[in-house]
Amino acid sequence: MSRWKAAGIHLSLSVFIGLVCGALMFGLWYPPPYFKAAGADELVLLLVGVDAMLGPLLTLIIFKAGKRGLKLDLALIAIVQSVALIYGLSIVLRSRPVFLVAAVDRFSVVSASDIDDQDLADAKPEYRSLSWTGPRIVGANVPRDGSDRLASAISAFAGKDIDRMPKYYVDYAGTADGILARAKPLTALKLKDDRERETIAEAVRKTGQPPESIVWVPLAARKANLVMLLDGKTGTPLHAADVNPWVH
Repeated sequence: MSRWKAAGIHLSLSVFIGLVCGALMFGLWYPPPYFKAAGADELVLLLVGVDAMLGPLLTLIIFKAGKRGLKLDLALIAIVQSVALIYGLSIVLRSRPVFLVAAVDRFSVVSASDIDDQDLADAKPEYRSLSWTGPRIVGANVPRDGSDRLASAISAFAGKDIDRMPKYYVDYAGTADGILARAKPLTALKLKDDRERETIAEAVRKTGQPPESIVWVPLAARKANLVMLLDGKTGTPLHAADVNPWVH
């Protein structure tokens, strides 16, 4: 067997593994539209670079039919590639979106790595688990107690707002009225080009509701800001559109 054939076989196996990982990311851990917004596209490039290039390239360099110690060399390459893949997947899993939190006047995508173990332990029992199948919609109430309000304000200044503190999580229905009161009609959404207009039009079509019955609020994610469409009467989230509501 030539080194090119050996590297080709290795590449084929690596691509297959990469496709399986990509399917899990896109279809399960980062469902649309959170794939790009949560930065998963960059993580996929990292995984593909490590899995589909590192191993086959090393095989191409070291492979020589009949070479003494070839099996050991290939085993070491497989181990290095597996360790790199496992490390990459661990980053992907820690970055997966687990909660879609409605707080004050917007939604926020919260990743598994955004939540401390102790904060998770302080939450109500129903909010102590992290989703493996896309973000779970919840609400977050601003604390009313003076000391808690001060503590949450200090935490927000330090970069951890109430959307990352599960002890303030409640059923979304408990915050829907407050979100709805701050939502805006579609006519207030400034769209800068035809792509954004078509994106919003397609999102509205997917809701199955007339545009005049839909309102929106910002949706903040790690790598992008989106628009969350809501039912104008109930505040029910309908669809997230890949349009930045703040940069125009």
